Amino acid sequence: MTPLFRKLLGMNWAIILAMLALATFGVIAIYSCTYMREAAAYHDMWRKQIGWIVFSLIIFVGVSLTHYRWVRWGALPIYLISTVFLVLTLLMGVKKDGARCWLKLGPLVFQPAQLAVLAGILIIALFLTQFRRVHPMLKLLACGVIAGAPALLILIQPDLGECLIWIPVVFALLFVGHIPKRYLLTVILLMLAMIPIAYHFELKPYQKARIIAVFDPEIDPKGAAWAVNNTMIAIGSGGWSGKGFKAPNTQVELGYVPQTTVPNDYIFAAIGEQWGFIGGAALLLTLAVLLGTCILVGLTAADELGTLLAVGVGTLIFAHTFQNVGMCISMMPVTGVPLPLISYSGSFVCVIMFSLGLVNSVWVHRKELP
Repeated sequence: MTPLFRKLLGMNWAIILAMLALATFGVIAIYSCTYMREAAAYHDMWRKQIGWIVFSLIIFVGVSLTHYRWVRWGALPIYLISTVFLVLTLLMGVKKDGARCWLKLGPLVFQPAQLAVLAGILIIALFLTQFRRVHPMLKLLACGVIAGAPALLILIQPDLGECLIWIPVVFALLFVGHIPKRYLLTVILLMLAMIPIAYHFELKPYQKARIIAVFDPEIDPKGAAWAVNNTMIAIGSGGWSGKGFKAPNTQVELGYVPQTTVPNDYIFAAIGEQWGFIGGAALLLTLAVLLGTCILVGLTAADELGTLLAVGVGTLIFAHTFQNVGMCISMMPVTGVPLPLISYSGSFVCVIMFSLGLVNSVWVHRKELP
């Protein structure tokens, strides 16, 4: 048996099956909430999503078969490139809804913030494994600088949602990277103390309104709370089994849930309305399987680098899922974070499948000694 064939057979099939199931269901969900629109751009969304999935699957297989220790020399270039992309986004990015979050390079339009978070996972994981004997306080400060630079650029765009994703991802890496708990607790307390200052001096008025709408949906029912209230109505009206695939006269079809962002930000509301509690629970269970598999891979990794990569990717998936579903059920403010492998987002599909390819590579090479 050749080494390549042995690697193909030794892949983590729980990751592959869960990933394919989510990607397939995502295409169905995108089609179900866009087919009724007259604009041609909506009709092509599910087809474009299929194209991105096929392209990303090729990347997934390639990364899975390549030893994950290439991160030792590839993490820094990826981190630097993603930071340059963030700077270019501020200078010449595509402006939409008052935010400059998208970068257009020729025919390709993508969101560099999503790549930057993945690059942050790679470089922090590498740093923590290469500098084990450095004092924990110095490691904590260094990781803060590594994560803080791109996070600040993302916040300036402004993209609060993707900036918030950094917090659980970095803390998970620090926790697994053996930073003493007392240091982490101190940082958490300092961050909590800074929340009022950040709220009053850093957030824009519309961002403040979205946060207030979470706690008091009735304060501005036709403004900041409009989308949140209607997404909850859509999910609640789905009941146990939903109204059915392509059901007529739904909140999504009638346009009560924002039409331009249903395939991206509010895809879970469309799923809850059409597929009900059963569909939403099955979706979350599949994402939980993906997250649990990442943790299992981290526990069985051959070295600390593999453990950190698996945990970082798993936390990335969890943070996106929690934020996206949370804003649809008024647990989190509306921040425009996509649901992994479900929302319409070509560049994010590539980022997630690339990340899962890394986790799969850790599994495939788990028996090789460092």
